[in-house]
Amino acid sequence: MHFKKPRREFLKTAGLSALAGAGAQLLGSPVAQGAIANADAATGKAARLLSGCCAYSYGPELKRGAMTLEDFIGKAVELRLDGVDMTAYYLKSTEPEYLDGLRHLAYKNAMPLSGSACGVSMVQISPAQRADSLNEIKKWVDVTDRLGASHLRVFAGKLPSGHTLQEAIDWVVETMKAGCDYSGKKGITLGLEDHAGVSQNADVCLEVMHRVNSPYAAINLDITNFIPTVAQDAYAQIAACIPFASNTHIRDRFADQTPVDLDRVWRLFASAGFRGYMSAEYEPSRANNEVGATGVPKLIAKIQALCRRYSRA
Repeated sequence: MHFKKPRREFLKTAGLSALAGAGAQLLGSPVAQGAIANADAATGKAARLLSGCCAYSYGPELKRGAMTLEDFIGKAVELRLDGVDMTAYYLKSTEPEYLDGLRHLAYKNAMPLSGSACGVSMVQISPAQRADSLNEIKKWVDVTDRLGASHLRVFAGKLPSGHTLQEAIDWVVETMKAGCDYSGKKGITLGLEDHAGVSQNADVCLEVMHRVNSPYAAINLDITNFIPTVAQDAYAQIAACIPFASNTHIRDRFADQTPVDLDRVWRLFASAGFRGYMSAEYEPSRANNEVGATGVPKLIAKIQALCRRYSRA
């Protein structure tokens, strides 16, 4: 990887990685608590962790028409969420009248829109394809702006056969840099998700952030998507990326069905002074195929309890 991390940023991230490698018992020790206090001092701010939910959590219901995004906003009020992420797949339209209606409904229900999410992939081989991806990003930035949100999730993409990882990173940097130039004019942050493909490694995500070098570039941090390595398990990779996180996606099981130590995750975010949404992204396949109607509230209850425990601002 070809980037240099500023010394202060490196020390902070290194400290978080050390905490990530500790067991749950160690994290509760006086030594670990002291490390968390030092991290607070380094960041200069206390954590503010808010409960959220992605519309994707009700994907099956939204796809078959059993629920609308209007219903989703109502459900969020019922569940006492702090904000919702409007996954673009379920928008009925991108016409101004429809988007304005969703924005107005959210306002009337005092439900902030924590962001939106589109499926654009930036790993594209040809300049023409990358130009198309950039135009798609611009389109969804405009939709996000119309909704009144300030964050848009984007994907890197999968590595094409016959090409190197470094080539793919270069393409992502090129497109995301131009995307941030556009989104920044509207005050909208682009969050690169550590999704299936080239961005499932913290080092890749960090290289992209350093090379794009924009205040409007960030990591949409899905805590269950990193592929563990010998050097860094999932928790260490989460910790390394928190200083660049704009939003989170929360599940309580990894893809292999191993339970996520959510308390450990929240400690990492709290120690980093993170301020943002801890957004449920429920998938029945990771919860014994329990339907969203009952599974989502259970996940949100865990999130809310942890946010109350670890928020300091």
